[in-house]
Amino acid sequence: MIPTTDIFAISSQKQFEKVALKVFRFQYENNKVYQEFCNFLKTDPHKVKSLSQIPFLPIQFFKSHQVVSNTDAIEETFTSSGTTGMITSKHLVTDASIYEESYRKGFSQFYGNIEDYVVLALLPSYLEREGSSLIYMVEDLITLSNHLESGFYLHNHDELIAKLIALDQAGQNVILIGVTYALLDLIEKHQFQLQNTIIMETGGMKGKRKEMIREELHEQLCKGFGVSAIHSEYGMTELLSQAYSLGNGLFECPSWMQILIRDTEDALTYVVNGKTGGINVIDLANINSCSFIATQDLGKKDPNNSFEVLGRFDNSDIRGCNLMVL
Repeated sequence: MIPTTDIFAISSQKQFEKVALKVFRFQYENNKVYQEFCNFLKTDPHKVKSLSQIPFLPIQFFKSHQVVSNTDAIEETFTSSGTTGMITSKHLVTDASIYEESYRKGFSQFYGNIEDYVVLALLPSYLEREGSSLIYMVEDLITLSNHLESGFYLHNHDELIAKLIALDQAGQNVILIGVTYALLDLIEKHQFQLQNTIIMETGGMKGKRKEMIREELHEQLCKGFGVSAIHSEYGMTELLSQAYSLGNGLFECPSWMQILIRDTEDALTYVVNGKTGGINVIDLANINSCSFIATQDLGKKDPNNSFEVLGRFDNSDIRGCNLMVL
């Protein structure tokens, strides 16, 4: 087993690659689903010497298989949202403390001390179902903030509007974490001019509104909240880490997470910086499931390692990810 101290203490690219290759070998040996997938691709684990040679498990496997790298008892089962009758992803977590360490350290890396903020959450569609990893994280951040004013809001918009205005005018630093459609609902009820508040959208219209391109969405939100930039969180059920954007849709990863961009025509090759392709995520906090995941998101990477999320594959585009034969 690889100690989590190795994962969360990464401070250089060389160190990241060394730990990632160790995690790959550990998961090849201990994760039956991942091992079968690697064997199907005829991967010899002894010949894997770089990040680009590591096979990335298509994210759909979390819908059809139990993706675990040990035999410990399951502590938490995180599930993705989905419409009725849809097969949802299940992330079986055998050690929830690793998730907690990952999002706490990740938040701290980008925003500093959680106690400096009142944390307000407007996440109705997540609160209304079981098994959301986002709710698990935000609930803990609310507790850690140590502010009586921190808390969740469902549909009580008037109360939230009053609280946002009062806290902001008092000079209190606030983070409002919201699902996209609910943030739009809020600014339709009230136009703000916030000075001390960070607005963080977690994506998703959840079928409540038509999808919008990021530039248009952020322009509306900036205007409605009276802020200069909209922050974003990039996370998913199948990951235990999050990337954050402090504005302009450019995401950065914590030091134990990295992004590679694969060719949409050939899932086993990579494209150069600045070119659009499929997002592959290395999340070393996923030590007990799978740390190497080929997502269904499209994006591109900048030379400084920040990345943009440009949308999702539709099913006809997944030629290059069509490895679901197991």
